[in-house]
Amino acid sequence: MLFQDLNLDPSIIRAIEDQKYKNPTPIQEKAIPSILRGKDLLGCAQTGTGKTAAFAIPILQKLTKDSMNYEEYNQIKALVLAPTRELAIQIGESFNTYGQHLDIETGVIFGGITPKRHIKVLKRDPNILVATPGRLLDLLEQGYVDLNNIEVFVLDEADRMLDLGMIRDVKNIISKLPKVRQNLLFSATMPQEVSKLVHSILRNPVKIEVKSKPSNKLQIKQQVYYVDEPDKTSLLLHLLKDKAFESVLVFARTKKKADIVSKAINIENIRSKAIHGDKNQSERQKALERFKNKEIRVLVATDVAARGIDIEKLSHVVNMDIPNVPETYIHRIGRTGRAGMGGTAISFCSNQEIAFLKDVEKLQGKKIEVVQNHPYVLMNIAIKQNREKYSEKPELKGNKKTSSEKPNHKKDNDRKSNSKNNNFTKRKEKVTNKKK
Repeated sequence: MLFQDLNLDPSIIRAIEDQKYKNPTPIQEKAIPSILRGKDLLGCAQTGTGKTAAFAIPILQKLTKDSMNYEEYNQIKALVLAPTRELAIQIGESFNTYGQHLDIETGVIFGGITPKRHIKVLKRDPNILVATPGRLLDLLEQGYVDLNNIEVFVLDEADRMLDLGMIRDVKNIISKLPKVRQNLLFSATMPQEVSKLVHSILRNPVKIEVKSKPSNKLQIKQQVYYVDEPDKTSLLLHLLKDKAFESVLVFARTKKKADIVSKAINIENIRSKAIHGDKNQSERQKALERFKNKEIRVLVATDVAARGIDIEKLSHVVNMDIPNVPETYIHRIGRTGRAGMGGTAISFCSNQEIAFLKDVEKLQGKKIEVVQNHPYVLMNIAIKQNREKYSEKPELKGNKKTSSEKPNHKKDNDRKSNSKNNNFTKRKEKVTNKKK
C-alpha cells in the first residue's frame, strides 16, 4: 500500500513525500483509515513502529475538512497527552512536519520551563495541543486553557504514565473534556490499571496490535555480558576504549546512577552527558542536541528521560541493567538500528538479573549471545559451587564406603575392653604359677 491510497489531502501527501516516505508502516496502514472513519482506537505497539504518524496524519486530515472559527480564543480541536517532555516535543515536531503545508497551528506545553512561555503558545490559538499532564492541569486551573471544543483526544504511552504516577492527573483531565469525542489510546503494554482506563474511555474501539521484532527487523545485534554489579562501570569504560563505539546511548536504572556513570566516563576523557528528571528542560535539550551533532560521544539516560529520543545512526545501546519489564528492554534497544541501518545492543547482567534476562529472551523467542571473553567475568557463587563439585576426583569403587561400613564406636570399645581383660587374666595366671 502507498500513502496515496489512503485518500489524504494533497498537502499532507506532499509533506510525507518531503520525508522520502512512500509506504505506511503496518500500524499506520491499519490505524489511519479507522481514525478517519471516526472510530475509537486502541493501539498496542512498540517504539519505532511509526505510531506517532499513525495518529498525527489522520488528525491533520480531519482538521483540514473542519470549518474552524479562528476568532475564538484557544479553540483546541485535538489534545494529545504524553508522559515526558521529550516525547511531547517529538510529537509536536511530527505534527509540524506532516502539516507544514497546512494552515494548522500546533502548540506544545510541558513542565520544566516558565509557564509564561506556554501562555504565549496558547495565545497563538493552536488547533492541536500536545501536553504533559502536570503542566496542562496547572494551566487549566489558572484558566488559560479551554478544552470545551476537543474533538479528538489522544493518550500516548499510557503504560509509561502509569509507571510515573500520572494516571490520576490523566483522569482529572479526561473529566474536563466534552463527553462526545473520538478517543485514541496507545500503550506498549497493557497493565491492569491501563485496561481499566481503556474500558472507561473507549467506546467499541478498533484494536490494533503490532509486535515489532527488533533483533530481526531492525538488524540489531544483541549481546549480554555477565558481570557483578560493582564492576559494571569498569566494564563499560573498557568497552568504550573501542573506537567502534561511535555514538552510545547508555541506560541507567536511577538518576543517581546516570550521574555517576556519566562522571566516570568524563574522567576517562570521553565526552558524556547525563539526562534525567532532575535536569531542567534547557539542560536536557542542550545535551540531546550535542549528542545528535556528535559533539559528545556518550549519552547516559534513565528510561523516563529517554522516552521520545529519536537519533539517527546510533551505533550502540548499552543497558547497565536488565529491566524487570521485558517490553522496556525492547523500547531501549529500539533506539539503534533505525531506518534499516545496523546497530548493537549490549546488556550487563548480574546474578540478581538473570531471571529478567530469561523473560526478555522468552518475549523475543530467541537466546541472546553471551560474551564470555572480558576482564570482569561474573563470579557467580552457584557456578563456583558447581565447578568445585565437578572438579572433585571420583573415589575408586573399592574404596567407596557404604552406610553399613560406618565405624561402630561401641564395638571398638568392647573389643578394646575385652583385650585389656584378657591381658590382665594372663598376667594374673603367670603370677599364680610362680608362687606355686
